[in-house]
Amino acid sequence: MEVFVALMNKIDSWIWGLPMLVLLCGTHIFMTFRTGFIQRKTLTGIRLSVTKDPDSPGDVSQFQALTTALASTIGTGNIIGVGTAIYLGGPGAVLWCWLTGVFGIATKYAESLIAVKYRVQTADGRMMGGAMYALERGLKWKKFGKVMAVLFALFAMLASFGIGCGTQINAIAEVLETNLPISLPRIAIGIIFGIITAIIIIGGIESIAVVCEKLVPLMALFYVVGCIVILCANYDFLLPALKAIFVLAFKPGAVTGGLVGGGIRLALQYGVARGLFSNESGMGSAPLVASAAQTRNPVRQALVSATGTFWTTVVVCLMTGLVLISSMMKNPAVSVENMANGGQMTTAAFAQIPYIGPLILMISIITFAYSTILGWSYYGERAAEYLLGKKAILPYKVLFIAVVVCAPVLALDLVWTIADVLNAFMAIPNLIAVLLLSGVIAAETKHYLKHLDEKDESEIPVVDR
Repeated sequence: MEVFVALMNKIDSWIWGLPMLVLLCGTHIFMTFRTGFIQRKTLTGIRLSVTKDPDSPGDVSQFQALTTALASTIGTGNIIGVGTAIYLGGPGAVLWCWLTGVFGIATKYAESLIAVKYRVQTADGRMMGGAMYALERGLKWKKFGKVMAVLFALFAMLASFGIGCGTQINAIAEVLETNLPISLPRIAIGIIFGIITAIIIIGGIESIAVVCEKLVPLMALFYVVGCIVILCANYDFLLPALKAIFVLAFKPGAVTGGLVGGGIRLALQYGVARGLFSNESGMGSAPLVASAAQTRNPVRQALVSATGTFWTTVVVCLMTGLVLISSMMKNPAVSVENMANGGQMTTAAFAQIPYIGPLILMISIITFAYSTILGWSYYGERAAEYLLGKKAILPYKVLFIAVVVCAPVLALDLVWTIADVLNAFMAIPNLIAVLLLSGVIAAETKHYLKHLDEKDESEIPVVDR
């Protein structure tokens, strides 16, 4: 096991080194310019997310597609992941995490657009799309596109057991083990959540979407209000915390407000890695459910999907970072030197507010993590069906539920490392699709925005590919 852990850590360090950072950040920046700074249409996307187009082809409403995508992205990465980034990379990692989200809006928009544009309808009327269909149907080099499509689907299916399940149920088990007044074995926690998961996912995307559209807005609002309460208690340290985020992102070894920076490389590496984990822009996950949305135009749904990155990283992760850093400044006992890992640091930061803080953290981690499990069960199912056909759906669900049951007993650090590696392997084929189809994305975007003020969105025609 020690050899395996060392190997995974080495792969993680290598794959999240300079090449992946350049590919990911470069794509975010390139697509920002290629789409004409589509981030400026975030408010339009928010408005469209609460409108309905029931007569359009699709399995779920645009809002249900968004909340299901948010369910999978608003997970432990937004809480524990931010703590891990600060623990390993210093407060400056928060800035890189935040910037990854801002520029990542363009990539989330782009990958969702091609997912909807190249989606297909199955014999039983279901809509299926994602990077694998964009690669297979959109690229001129058909053999290359097919190979990349298969690789993406394979890594997506595997990632569903890591980022989508293992890290999440492990976090749930840890927080319950710490906060419950009675001792409950981790395997028992796994069994309980395994049964609940089986009941929900057996109904497919419709069942998952119904749960997510109610759970996600409530859990997000609860967490944001909770963070605001803690930030009010840490009011005197709010501005120093903001200063530390910006200063320590660029000055190796600098000391600000009593906090020591982890260095530019570590801040950048862990900030970007956790940024991807928290919003999944460039990973190709959210487009898997975006392609099931009821919409006539791919740009319309892409604008809606892009708001997911805004909510997850620009809002939730930034607030988490401010809570942690202001708490570290307020109480030196919460500092990195006194904690064994990022999860402990996060727990200690929220514990600064007696009773309320730990309760906010416990409920948020459980709901965030569990909603991620639901969303990723659908992602993995779609990938499995693409690889092996409809017959693979039931065996996949059984295996997914088995992971929910067993994962709580695995070491948290190892689970996170494996999740990071699978994130990268899944992102590479998807980013290739985005870059090679950037011309299509730019043409669709220009055409849609040109006609946006002239007619109803549903009446804007789609550009022929």
